[in-house]
Amino acid sequence: MQKKTLITAIIISVLTVGIGIMAYLLIHQKQKNEEYIELAELDKKELENQYTEFNLQYQELQKSITNDSLIAQIEVERRHTQQLLQELKDTKATDAAEIARLKKEIESLRKVLRTYVAQVDSLMRINQDLTEENKNIRAQYTRATDQISQLSTERNELKDKVDLAAQLDATGFWVTPKKKRGKETQKAKDVKQIAFGFTISKNDVTQNGERTVYARIMKPDNTILQRGGGTFKYEDQELQYSIKKYIQYDGKAQSITLYWDVDEYMAPGTYKIFIFVDGQMIGETAFTLK
Repeated sequence: MQKKTLITAIIISVLTVGIGIMAYLLIHQKQKNEEYIELAELDKKELENQYTEFNLQYQELQKSITNDSLIAQIEVERRHTQQLLQELKDTKATDAAEIARLKKEIESLRKVLRTYVAQVDSLMRINQDLTEENKNIRAQYTRATDQISQLSTERNELKDKVDLAAQLDATGFWVTPKKKRGKETQKAKDVKQIAFGFTISKNDVTQNGERTVYARIMKPDNTILQRGGGTFKYEDQELQYSIKKYIQYDGKAQSITLYWDVDEYMAPGTYKIFIFVDGQMIGETAFTLK
């Protein structure tokens, strides 16, 4: 009887711990989702304020001129801006495709607005008298600009927080230059293989799954050891890589080892190794050959 009671207590304890872990994971995932939704809402709000800013600027231009033809042209563009603003307000913040389209529209509106600003500035050199209503519109524009600046700051801070938390990190680097038979050497003329490795740190925030690890080995003359001409994207540019390796990342710390077989002249000097994952440089190290 006592044994049965003990088993029952153990089962209850295990279930309690399991439920606690599941509750923690659900809460953690909910918090992460809320951060992404908040970021999308801030992004949409910032876009709405940009459209509002353009609308106010068109009103300001109309109040500062008396040329009926130019006023009519500006009115057409102002109504177009209002239409796009209404489309944006009717769009869900999570509708990435529609938000992206309306962001592209902003660039076209900005070019058109610059054209009218140039024309109005030319006219205003002749007539510098501003009405009181125009001053009020300027005040509205200033308030809108301040609000946009504040929202942009909040959005960037939140985005930086999310991106930084999800970014992987490489630590514990080691490098072993080897001779033909695998013995370690520091002499450049004897090196036949470069073995190196590192550990990708644990990360509970980033998404699990397949990752591509790129390694760039930079020679003392700042050129890259390369075979095959492969490249990858980093900060809107194409970079050459020395080694590419696919890994399965599950959020836990993971040791990575890479090898470069030497088939060219290795000059004495300092070599640098840079590691990239998900479009980010996650670590670097260096070694010297004599």
